[in-house]
Amino acid sequence: MFFKEVKNWNTRYAQLANDAQNKLLKEFYLSTFSNANASVKDIPFVALDFETTGLNSKTDDIVSVGLVPFTLARIYCKQSKHWVVQPRRNLSESSIVIHGITHNDVDNAPDFDNIIAPLLDALRSKVIVVHYAAIERGFFNSALLLRLKEHIEFMVVDTMELERRALKAKQGLIGQLFNTKLGSLRLNDCRKRYSLPSYEGHHALTDALATAELLQAQLRHHYTEETPLFTIWS
Repeated sequence: MFFKEVKNWNTRYAQLANDAQNKLLKEFYLSTFSNANASVKDIPFVALDFETTGLNSKTDDIVSVGLVPFTLARIYCKQSKHWVVQPRRNLSESSIVIHGITHNDVDNAPDFDNIIAPLLDALRSKVIVVHYAAIERGFFNSALLLRLKEHIEFMVVDTMELERRALKAKQGLIGQLFNTKLGSLRLNDCRKRYSLPSYEGHHALTDALATAELLQAQLRHHYTEETPLFTIWS
């Protein structure tokens, strides 16, 4: 699904709630955080990460989900959640090598259908934070289309996009003129710029934590506590 730019998420969520047929989706849209003018210091965030069978959301599926609630000042590790789920697509050898989730791990795992309710509940009333919005948006949407026959649309704060903006600003007009490289936008490489520790990647919960910490650092370095939400959302 192509996610067009939304200027007013409050209005968009009201439209989505009105159109949704599924009760869980309707409740999600009605309870989402969409105050465009809220200061970042007052926003309840939740970092979200999926591990998948591959990179194509149309042909691959989710194998694990990690999420970590946080604010600008604090990370709530005790409220974090992690699920391994059984994909409806075959695990490829290449994906097993990347995320380490094997056939044995998923054979007795629940289908994604079984975690839709607790997942949406954990995301409710929070601003979702991801590193590379196309993955989480695309795979979440495809997973719900496959199981609920309805799509999902949601606002995100994308730490990859924020890092791209920061590097672009640092590059300056001369750098843009000569098309100098911006630098890596990989999660761990972004974290290194803020002296954050290196974590072993491709574990949904660890990557969600890494994304939460990265956003805290980005906001502290490039923005102020009073920066409004609409400045950083996608």
